[in-house]
Amino acid sequence: MASRKTKKKEGGALRAQRASSNVFSNFEQTQIQEFKEAFTLMDQNRDGFIDKEDLKDVYASLGKTNVKDDELDAMLREASGPINFTMFLNLFGEKLTGTDTEETILNAFKMLDPDGKGSIHKEYIKRLLMSQADKMTATEVDQMLEFASIDAAGNVDYKALSYVLTHGEEKEEA
Repeated sequence: MASRKTKKKEGGALRAQRASSNVFSNFEQTQIQEFKEAFTLMDQNRDGFIDKEDLKDVYASLGKTNVKDDELDAMLREASGPINFTMFLNLFGEKLTGTDTEETILNAFKMLDPDGKGSIHKEYIKRLLMSQADKMTATEVDQMLEFASIDAAGNVDYKALSYVLTHGEEKEEA
């Protein structure tokens, strides 16, 4: 559910609502409540954002007072913007699911597409994913391909699939 602030903002409101609804759907209600409690503990000044001073205060409460500014800055740079609760959930969702960035996934697909067509046959993808590295099951591959744009010849639009894998399924707008 988008906050009143998100609804009022012009321009990025639709994207903000979609992003927040996707991240909330990645967790069960009990998990969201636990993350909210953790966020509240970290948001020492209660302004709705976790900043460098909040992180310093958290470390101090744990007895570590010599944390360096560049370490704190590095932590804050992991987020793509100010760390409000939605961003906090996004950060944990990425860590927990181990999802690579869209660019990383897209580059991996591009390596399998030497002609640069923008698509790869679904059976080729399935065969690779079931036989290499962290092997996936046929069911897991089929579940992933449910969200893919596949043409009549069986070719997967891997740019669109990379987006869906990292941002969630795009909903049709009314």
